Amino acid sequence: MLVRLADWCYRNRRLVVVLWIAALLGSFALASAFGGTFRQDYMQPGSESKAALDTLKKNFPQKSGDTVQIVIHAESGVTNTEVKARAEKLFADVATNAHVVTVTSPFSEQGALQISPDGKTAYADVDLDKRDNEFTPEEAKALVEPIVQAGDPTMQVAVGGLVATLAQTPQVGSEGIAFAAAAIILLISFGSVVAMGLPLVMALFGIGIALALGEILRRLLPVSDWVPSIAAMIGIGIGIDYALFIITRFRSSLAEDGANADPRPAILTAIATAGRAVLFAGSTVVLSLVGMLLMNQPFVAGFVFSTVLAVLVTMAASVTLLPAVLGFAGRHIERLHVPFVGRNASSTEPSFWYRWSRFIQRRPWPAAIGGVAVLLALSAPFLGIRFGFADAKNDPPSYTTRQAYDLLAEGFGPGFSAPILLTVQGASGSELLAATNLVGEKLRTVSGVTFVAPATENAAGDTAVLQVVPSTSPQDKRTEKLVATLRADSIPAATSGTGLTIDVGGLVANNVDTTAGISARLPIFVGGVVLLAFLLLMLVLRSLLVPFKAAIMNLFSIAAALGVMTLATNGGPLGDLIGIPEPTPVPIIMPVMMFAILFGLSMDYEVFLLSRVKEEYDRTGDNQLAVTEGLAKTGRVITASAAIMVAVFLAFVPSEVVLLKMLGLGLATAIFVDATIVRVVLVPATMQLLGDLNWWLPGWLDRLLPNVHLGSPQPPDETQVPTQPSPALV
Repeated sequence: MLVRLADWCYRNRRLVVVLWIAALLGSFALASAFGGTFRQDYMQPGSESKAALDTLKKNFPQKSGDTVQIVIHAESGVTNTEVKARAEKLFADVATNAHVVTVTSPFSEQGALQISPDGKTAYADVDLDKRDNEFTPEEAKALVEPIVQAGDPTMQVAVGGLVATLAQTPQVGSEGIAFAAAAIILLISFGSVVAMGLPLVMALFGIGIALALGEILRRLLPVSDWVPSIAAMIGIGIGIDYALFIITRFRSSLAEDGANADPRPAILTAIATAGRAVLFAGSTVVLSLVGMLLMNQPFVAGFVFSTVLAVLVTMAASVTLLPAVLGFAGRHIERLHVPFVGRNASSTEPSFWYRWSRFIQRRPWPAAIGGVAVLLALSAPFLGIRFGFADAKNDPPSYTTRQAYDLLAEGFGPGFSAPILLTVQGASGSELLAATNLVGEKLRTVSGVTFVAPATENAAGDTAVLQVVPSTSPQDKRTEKLVATLRADSIPAATSGTGLTIDVGGLVANNVDTTAGISARLPIFVGGVVLLAFLLLMLVLRSLLVPFKAAIMNLFSIAAALGVMTLATNGGPLGDLIGIPEPTPVPIIMPVMMFAILFGLSMDYEVFLLSRVKEEYDRTGDNQLAVTEGLAKTGRVITASAAIMVAVFLAFVPSEVVLLKMLGLGLATAIFVDATIVRVVLVPATMQLLGDLNWWLPGWLDRLLPNVHLGSPQPPDETQVPTQPSPALV
């Protein structure tokens, strides 16, 4: 069926190209008409912090929205007549915003404690009508930017809070850098401008349509503002990679067929072999990503389906649009050759990779032991990883959130930027307020608590709120321990015999709950994805040991990447190099995302290499020769593919978003390790050691498995495809 599809696309190439252009333009039109807005939902379902938020939404709506802090600093003192007048005017202007519920001024009776002891810093709490995940970036900017612009050298103004973070999220803009780097690598690999351009065209179509459809997806699911950048990152990488593999096989077949041969058989051979491997590899990526849904996190679905769209559209373009475009290029694919780069596809001289494979196969034990030792060394720092969530302390100094954090930390203490929120129920009216304040008095004596604000109650008098300010910053491990202490010991002791029910919420509590929730499901996710990938590889490679080794080696690659990322986030030279100068906690979702992306992408290389090895083994029955030929025929393209992936991912390291820095560094490291140590050292070494055992499969299992092949060493049988004469090449 795949060969027939490719042949139809080749013969109707003008129509296919027109249809894809129409699909691209149509997706843009649909996105413009029906596109949704970004929404973030990071609350852990079923958690205590989620219960606290639900209580606020139901009984205390004026407190259920997000809160931003307007921080004022003046060396002359905030109570200076001129400074105070300007600040009060600013607060009054902010109160007119449609999303502002109340502004608690430090110059009011309720805000009397919001002026620092030295009198130089003060803050106003601005209660909003919705959570930060319900704001669009445009709404956040409309609120925050006028506040920041009100400052000057005599009165510094900064804004803290999650809505302020959303307002300053920069455009990543790394796609152009990634494309430029990919173009250079492709040109060096192919040596032809025409051949270089085709993978870039495939990637442009793929990410263009996928990102447009992703805008429509925002109407159906919460999609975070960082998701399109990652979807584009993956779409560019695999779009170029898949086209690279197919074009490489096409050029090789074209060279074998002779100078005047019709390109049609070469196109069909490329799709029947590399194209089939592309579909399998892409399916593995999709399954790895879909496995993230097991995490049961609200924001994960938006990420999963956005990135899956990029993969699926890219796969479709690789087996439909690419055969059509190759039909136009034909033998002209070698045109516009650049001197001194690229290697003639028809060369019969032993390649570097042929000689390298022989070198490794003559020394399999040292190669295997050395490769594993390097992977273990790179993985070692992962043992010291610290899970948590970065906060405003990790923002660039130019960000208003970082300035607000620094001013509050200096004037009041680091915990004021993210107080712990307690919702109190179980009594009513003045009795509830008195009992809640009594609880607050007891909590003030808890180690790690700096301040407890006076309780406030809702209009119905059945819910009260306490704000507990820790003495340490939101990302400090001691703050997380304080949340645990409050929940397990301090609050039960303070409420004993009162009948009060208290839920602990707020930013830190939600981070603690999210980390615990994801950690609990992580083994299920990892085990499920590894098992599924093993079964799929066993199905197509007809082997038990090869899929098992592939799964283990992929886990090693990911562990090595996490080790390098941990080294960078712990501070030190590597962190300074990529813009993470201070020790920064790693969100627990980061290893999950990296595993889902990398396990799928690593399987890409595994499939392309091992399918060619299996192809040679089926043809010759000689394991040693099959490994040599498989690596010789794929080593160059896998290296070029990995170089492109590394360049694409590294292009996101300069981003000011810490999450993208971490992800870019981790993905680039994993791909580099996978395509060097794993693919060209460990794979040939271990396959040489195991010999024919590589392809052992119990007979009963072989009979049970459906017969699936990724490639065929011969061009497709002409009886399997339509026999109409090919139209003249354009």
